[in-house]
Amino acid sequence: MMTEAKTLDVGDSAPDFTLKTIGLKEVSLHDYKGKNVVLLFYPLDWTPG
Repeated sequence: MMTEAKTLDVGDSAPDFTLKTIGLKEVSLHDYKGKNVVLLFYPLDWTPG
């Protein structure tokens, strides 16, 4: 399901989302409520681009 994109400003709370880890485990932002979270996105060696 796609929703309309929203631009966030510095200090805005991130909207909740769920991603799959490399091991295909689903992890949601709400699982870490109250904790500092850093997301790192990088292309994998076997992906195009």
